[in-house]
Amino acid sequence: MSQSTAYIGRFAPSPSGPLHFGSLIAALGSYLQAKSQHGKWLVRIEDIDPPREVAGASEDILDTLQAYGLNWDDSVIYQSQQSVAYEQVLAHLDQQQLSYACACTRKIIKQQGGLYLGHCRDKKLSNNNNALRINVSKLAAPITHFQDKLQGHITLDAQQADEDFIIKRKDGLYAYNLAVVIDDINQGITEIVRGADLLPTTGKQISLYQLLGKPVPTYVHLPLAVTKPGFKLSKQNHALAIDKQDPIPTLIQALSFLGLPTADLIDKSSCSIILKWAVANWQLNMVPRQTEIQV
Repeated sequence: MSQSTAYIGRFAPSPSGPLHFGSLIAALGSYLQAKSQHGKWLVRIEDIDPPREVAGASEDILDTLQAYGLNWDDSVIYQSQQSVAYEQVLAHLDQQQLSYACACTRKIIKQQGGLYLGHCRDKKLSNNNNALRINVSKLAAPITHFQDKLQGHITLDAQQADEDFIIKRKDGLYAYNLAVVIDDINQGITEIVRGADLLPTTGKQISLYQLLGKPVPTYVHLPLAVTKPGFKLSKQNHALAIDKQDPIPTLIQALSFLGLPTADLIDKSSCSIILKWAVANWQLNMVPRQTEIQV
């Protein structure tokens, strides 16, 4: 299969509020990277944390993407409907002794210095009413670094690389690191394009790919839009929703943020025309090689 047909990318927002400018950067960057390689671009709604979700946000996010001309290929996947797939993988990990139950609370871990040190690894506790952790010691070597196609060589915290991270919470909710990897495997995602705030989680996810014997996708971590150093635009920080009624100015601003020469853009009459120009002119090496850009 040629690269032009093999590429599958995705945008995976959580429905904790409307799309803001920072979310648009992730959506747009992943879309352009996929379409410039004649690949598929999928949308997945990461709705596995009900306490953080806002009613109607999923529909609003999809409406906003379409208002900006960001039309996805294939059906939208909802994580809340993937529990059978998650449980199958959890059962496999348990059978292979790649996971174990843990009764340690956040308070206990904090008292031990803030890092989980495998306290329950050999206790053979019941899976019922306990968190489940991945057994990182089963890896040939902990994931302490990886190559990012934009940010270059990324070195991760060595202590965190050794930490047995949670894959299912005590309250029964699936951990992000488990769900995102299983979904990306099941959807055939070949490259993950997302914000640089997720760089620290990447080692955990690569660990899970390796323990499951699956090929690891390539990664592109885009710069975050920040209001000041260290303060990213986010739903938690009450970032404003982007304008669905008049999307063209914001779309052009987002393209400029990603390094495209928007001064050369002649026809600005519709989002679809602008995106066609953007796909034709997209080059990943034009994106600023930074983890943050102030807006």
